[in-house]
Amino acid sequence: MSAGTLFLLPTPLADDTAVEILPAATLATARRVDLFLAENAKSARAFLKSVGHPRPLQELEVVEIGHRPDRAAIDGWLQPVHAGRDAAIVSEAGCPGVADPGAEIVAHAHRLGLPVVPLVGPSSILLALMGSGLNGQAFRFVGYLPQDGAGLVVRLRELEQASRKAETQVWIETPYRNDRMLAAVLATCAPDTLLTLATDLTGTGASVHTRTVAAWQRLSPAATARHRRPTVFALLATARHQDRTGGRIST
Repeated sequence: MSAGTLFLLPTPLADDTAVEILPAATLATARRVDLFLAENAKSARAFLKSVGHPRPLQELEVVEIGHRPDRAAIDGWLQPVHAGRDAAIVSEAGCPGVADPGAEIVAHAHRLGLPVVPLVGPSSILLALMGSGLNGQAFRFVGYLPQDGAGLVVRLRELEQASRKAETQVWIETPYRNDRMLAAVLATCAPDTLLTLATDLTGTGASVHTRTVAAWQRLSPAATARHRRPTVFALLATARHQDRTGGRIST
């Protein structure tokens, strides 16, 4: 018997947008598969309900892998795929394997020679970069930054220095710490450094704004607040930047 396929099934970044955001082929796979390796079982079931899975949710096998999958359990999780059953990895939001615990399972599937098929869906990292106007030819995603105040300042200075080589630096933060992160960037980085905040991507309140640090500093706290709203940060430090009209981005 041939092996099954391990699908990497993206999920929406905003609630109740699956049918509008995901391509037909991705939705069809989500409705066909009945074994899911989910970062969070509750959110995975809500996603499957939202896409109209034809089978009752209680009949679907949803295995919770958590935020840090147990390496000793991966062989067992993939055994049904090895035996011929299709399965899908489901992230809480966005693309499995990208800033996501599914990567370790995918790596093990490759070692076992199992077919791996990534499906099309939203990535907050790429959407933020696309909308930023910053350098998309050279960029680096650096995950989460330190929570420690002194460590955060050191890391921000490192990223700003790295970006002076025209390499966009992209990172994420836990939503309830967004405003603290923004305050640290504005207190640490040079006035002419460009900063992008991409918030609630694909949701009804989605926004992407790129301004210099100096321009962000001039805005009111209400205009900059991102508290508890999913946000991607991107930074690029160069002397001059032009917008699409040929004018200068506000400084």
